[in-house]
Order: sequence, then structure tokens, then C-alpha cells
Amino acid sequence: MSEIEKEYGWDDEISRDDEFTVLPEGDYDFEVISFERSRSNGSDKLPPSNMAILNIRVTNGRESTTVKEYLVLHSKMEWKLSQFFRSIGQKKQGEAVRMNWNAVPGAKGRCKLTIEDFTNDKGEEKEYNRIAKFYDYTAPAPAARSWKPGDF
Repeated sequence: MSEIEKEYGWDDEISRDDEFTVLPEGDYDFEVISFERSRSNGSDKLPPSNMAILNIRVTNGRESTTVKEYLVLHSKMEWKLSQFFRSIGQKKQGEAVRMNWNAVPGAKGRCKLTIEDFTNDKGEEKEYNRIAKFYDYTAPAPAARSWKPGDF
């Protein structure tokens, strides 16, 4: 990624306008850029609970976008937590695991990206990407060795 990410000071100058990239629906590689510990307010379906807010960079090799993903730490959402931790290689199907949040930043995997529509507070219709599914982790293939008979 060519742009440099940084924190701004309260008196810094800014110039960029809306440069939000929406990628086409499909399967993509991702990397977790950061996460923060938070708390959900709850809803009709879930009580207030701990929540991880993930900033995930999704790329197709040429373009990338950042998707915000919310993982609610509640038993009703355990399937999604398991799906995420399987995708980054921390969990295997059918096995219990203690979630290692310290290893989440920098973790990589694959996901299915979709496009959602919304209307902003100015009444403008916009699109954004959402992660529909995290795929199980697949270890990278070992590098092919080149050898000749008789070489040891």
C-alpha cells in the first residue's frame, strides 16, 4: 500500500477527501491491521457484551480496502468467533481454543467479501464492503525444491 497511515495531531492539516474503495464481491486475502477492545450496547437479540472491533485490510493484489468487523464475545456469536479464529490459524475445526487477542494484529487469512447498500445522513445512497464469511486457514504450500540426482 503506497499511502502512509499515521495518527494526526489536533492541529494537523488534512487534505484528502472521500477516497473509499469498494471491492467487487468475491474471495480475498486479508490482514488484521488492528483491533480494539470495546463493549456492545446490546440489542433485542444480544445483551451488552464484550466486543472486538477489527480493522481488516482486504486486498486482491492491486487494490485494497479496510473493512471494520465487529466480533461480539457472546455464546450466541461463538460460531463467528470460531470462524474468525479458524481463518487466522489459531483454531482447528472441532477443537476448543483460548482466544489469543495479542496474536490478532498482523494475522492473515481469506474471506468472502460482499457489498452492502446504505443511505448516509445526507440522504445519499452509498455502498460499502462487508465480510460475509471467514474461510478456514490454509497453510502456505512449501517452496518447491530443485535437486539433481546425486546431490546431497
